[in-house]
Amino acid sequence: MAGHGRGPVRRRLRRLPWLWSAVAGMAVAWPAWVGSELPAPAPSPPRSGYEFARPETQAIQDDEFANPGLFWAERGAELWDSPDGVDGQSCSSCHGAADALAGVAPTYPKIDLASGLLINLEQRINACRTRHMGIGPYPLESDPLLSLSVYVTQQSAGQPLQVQIDGPAQPWFERGRSLYAERVGQMNVACTQCHDQRVGHLLRAERISQGQINGFPAYLLRWGTVSSVHRRFQFCNEQARAEPLPIGSDDYNALQLYVAWRGTGLAVEAPAVRR
Repeated sequence: MAGHGRGPVRRRLRRLPWLWSAVAGMAVAWPAWVGSELPAPAPSPPRSGYEFARPETQAIQDDEFANPGLFWAERGAELWDSPDGVDGQSCSSCHGAADALAGVAPTYPKIDLASGLLINLEQRINACRTRHMGIGPYPLESDPLLSLSVYVTQQSAGQPLQVQIDGPAQPWFERGRSLYAERVGQMNVACTQCHDQRVGHLLRAERISQGQINGFPAYLLRWGTVSSVHRRFQFCNEQARAEPLPIGSDDYNALQLYVAWRGTGLAVEAPAVRR
């Protein structure tokens, strides 16, 4: 008898779409602090997303001919020496060979002394263009900007992440830690619930990683292009049915700082390949 009773109930519920809309609306209307929790301490040891990737994805990253991110690195190498602006300056005009920047990428995001703001590597590249080359910034997430970012990051391949979280960076770090623990969206989930509490479990066909960002900007197979970590944050927000923040926003920079700190000591992978 019980089995006969469930069918009609399910059919009646399916005829009430407004009920599901109401439930979702209540989840969105909850205050930000409802369901918040402290994130776990930094994982020990931190594990790269490479370790959680499928073998075929690892093989693409490891192959110096098959890794599609190398096209972005090559484009970045060309842009590094390409004159731009009225004065015909290039990145190499000030910095010389790109390998002079070895060890720089693992320290970002960091405080920009001129503005007092926390900025990431892409924003640093744009700051160089506007302040020192007298030309406009590249659009965020554009191919030229990501190509230069990949190329600069490539100079630090194998070096450990080592962001600074004290001094002027401390309020940004604390903000990032808060965002990491804040439940968002209709799914009412936080970063920490997946990337601390469910590491190694399957989410559909993918194994949940620690959410480390030592491979970004990375070539994302799901999009067929190189993407910044901010775009990946947006994707996570969308999966939680939350409104994504703008790429380059202060909050995403704060979150990037906190997540980079969680991966302290992880080797930079450039160009990395992720799903």
